[in-house]
Amino acid sequence: MTAQHGSAAGTVALAIGTGKGLFLATSGDRRRWEFTGPHFPMHAVYSALIDTRGDRPRILAGTTSQHWGPGVSASDDLGASWQEPAEAPIAFPDDTGASLEQVWQLAPGPAHQPEVVYAGVQPSALFRSEDGGRSFQLVRGLWDHPHRPEWTPGFGGKAVHTVLPHPRQTDRVVVAMSTGGVYRTTDGGASWQASNHGIRAKFLPNEYPEFGQCVHKVARHPARPDQLFAQNHHGVYRSDDGGSAWNSIADGLPSDFGFAMVSHPHRPGVVYNFPIQADEYRIPPDAACRVYRSEDAGKSWGALTDGLPQHGFYPTVLRDAMGVDDAEVPGVYFGTRSGEVFASPDEGEHWQQIAAHLPDVLCVRAAVVG
Repeated sequence: MTAQHGSAAGTVALAIGTGKGLFLATSGDRRRWEFTGPHFPMHAVYSALIDTRGDRPRILAGTTSQHWGPGVSASDDLGASWQEPAEAPIAFPDDTGASLEQVWQLAPGPAHQPEVVYAGVQPSALFRSEDGGRSFQLVRGLWDHPHRPEWTPGFGGKAVHTVLPHPRQTDRVVVAMSTGGVYRTTDGGASWQASNHGIRAKFLPNEYPEFGQCVHKVARHPARPDQLFAQNHHGVYRSDDGGSAWNSIADGLPSDFGFAMVSHPHRPGVVYNFPIQADEYRIPPDAACRVYRSEDAGKSWGALTDGLPQHGFYPTVLRDAMGVDDAEVPGVYFGTRSGEVFASPDEGEHWQQIAAHLPDVLCVRAAVVG
């Protein structure tokens, strides 16, 4: 591992969405970074996507302005220019009586459908684009689900914040929301099934309900799509059957609370987590900045600390504020609510701080772009 420390990976792009704009960075060695931004200053950027399925990388940003409201903007030149549609690309149909509040997630469809993009939004709903994110249509099957009136907001709002299209079977999609839980479709979104069996909701009278769990993030590897990893409000779980049943994998972590859950881009069963001391504290355990990695699908966990502050560290890492690039030796990145960004060029073995004093970091995405 040490021999690969800092190895060349081509040009890597990093998108950092914050409470006040989007910051973009590129690097040829993942040690020295060139930053631009803030793009969309005074807009909160809860979601970003670096889409590399087309002829050139396309960046999508889910922005929210207190004056102009929410929207999605696109750039095909790494942020040098942006296309902002005259009409809102995501809008609820009139008959729903709903208004878009936030775009929490922008997720690419399968590789063989390069124009398909999904958006998870607040209030809890899923939208699908077939033109690369220029326009979106509401997925009616999830909106019309009979459970929807009983979905309630968590502290962050009532939103679909995880969208996992199946890498090969286009009719299968998994979503997760706060507070509602995990749902999945096998018929292209016409119908959805709650998929929370085994996930505890300790804040409800029935601690194992069909739905109502406060899931924070779900991750999976495209080569093993039926294996899912979930960070919940008090609980870390794995499913080996596409979400039919879940089992705890929290043993070995200093806390079963947290937000981020990220899958290694190449090695199935390797996942990253940033535990947080719950509930009223919401600070890293022992005030130490530690990323935890499992190499065996959650059977055991190890702390990654080299280059990370181990004393007096109190910021939180939010659900989408951790990401990986797709280099042969992948880089791992995360940002904090105090505006620091840390990067590892070697799967988490070594870290360095690459940005500080940014607004609170809401999302981090990375990809090889050249």
